[in-house]
Amino acid sequence: MNSNDTTAIHISEPKAHTKGKAAAAAAPAVVSVTTKASQHPQAGWKRGVAIFDFILRLCAIGAALAATITMGTTDQTLPFFTQFFQFQASYDDLPAFTFFVIANAIASGYLFLSLPFSIVSIVRPNAVGPRLLLLIFDIVMVALTTAAAAAAAAIVYLAHNGNSSANWFAICQQFTDFCQRVSGAVVGSFIAAAIFILLVVLSAFALRKH
Repeated sequence: MNSNDTTAIHISEPKAHTKGKAAAAAAPAVVSVTTKASQHPQAGWKRGVAIFDFILRLCAIGAALAATITMGTTDQTLPFFTQFFQFQASYDDLPAFTFFVIANAIASGYLFLSLPFSIVSIVRPNAVGPRLLLLIFDIVMVALTTAAAAAAAAIVYLAHNGNSSANWFAICQQFTDFCQRVSGAVVGSFIAAAIFILLVVLSAFALRKH
């Protein structure tokens, strides 16, 4: 039997006896009984999508938070100069790296706050509101993390290769630890951006099937 099948039950009413008049036969009454089953047969796979969404958010938290901490703690001073004359490289010396730390910190905070909404989507897979809200903010986070990662990647490229036309010298031969850490942070941010893109695709796919 289909989940939305309707069963019709025919009930014949007794003849009404009135004094001095002929008895009128009443027409049979029809009572409709709807079998109550799942009204949304697609709830199963939507719950699976919501669970996958939750797992991806946990992975994105790890990537964005690692990128934030790695970049925010990057600082190297070359050891062969006196305390009055030193060469030092720190993330806050460059606006692009500062923007990188702020953007990934915002993305990490958003991901933590989005977890309860993701759980609601698991419990109520057919709810449109939480899914639509996550979709909107995930799109914003895609733009933010991609912009931050791209800006930092440009600086990392110059640090590794320099630019002879502008007389910018590569510094990674001297500041090896600094370059390794910022390069790893950029990779982590790009991973977080890729996960955000996947989250947007999943949310859009789930909403399209409503």
